[in-house]
Amino acid sequence: MVKMQILKNERKIRLCNFTSESVELGILLAIVGGFLDAYTFVGRGGVFANAQTGNVVLIGMEVATGEWGQVVLHAIPILAFMIGVVVAEMIKKPSMRLFIPDSERAVLILEIAVLFIIGFIPYTSPNIIVTVAISFVSSVQVSSFRKLVGSTYNTTMITGNLRSATQEAYFAFTSKDNESARRAIRYSTINLSFLAGAILGGLLTSFIGVKAVWVAVIILICSVILFSTDDCKSKNTHIEV
Repeated sequence: MVKMQILKNERKIRLCNFTSESVELGILLAIVGGFLDAYTFVGRGGVFANAQTGNVVLIGMEVATGEWGQVVLHAIPILAFMIGVVVAEMIKKPSMRLFIPDSERAVLILEIAVLFIIGFIPYTSPNIIVTVAISFVSSVQVSSFRKLVGSTYNTTMITGNLRSATQEAYFAFTSKDNESARRAIRYSTINLSFLAGAILGGLLTSFIGVKAVWVAVIILICSVILFSTDDCKSKNTHIEV
């Protein structure tokens, strides 16, 4: 009985790994990444909560000028990001599989819960509350979904993806490498999805306000459904472990 449960869990893990690296999921998560950056910039104080590079630069400038209150303000999102990384790694630990056999779906559900709550936080509340929460969500997502069909990528910022897309396109053009061409297309698709998410996030936040973040929740729900759909397809085709 225990052996059968272990086999079932291993099968779920293998199927989740396939789905977590799929282009379809990458597109959805990149849309969310772009959406959240636009959401915080347009509606939550003109900041980008996904990437922490800006916060580190600001801390350096503020230390130089002795603005210690601002140093603390920009250090908190960095701490939230670090906590999110730790949480994501804890969820993925083998010892947690008995309680959370499907860590990828658990991460998405955690994101959904946090973003749903954010939609109730009014503009009158301190922006740092939302910035910290989204920094946490961003780190959990980026720590849990790092592969796109076997290649490293990022769903919450596109600097690395842009470099990879350009590099692969160069290899495809100069070496006539079909696999590099496919990777270039995949990276470019993710970059365009991030851009689409940013456009959508900017427009909806301007028109709807704080509750626009619930659109990101809907997209994440679609991501969870994608896992379930792939699971059903595998059962119908009798995939063996």
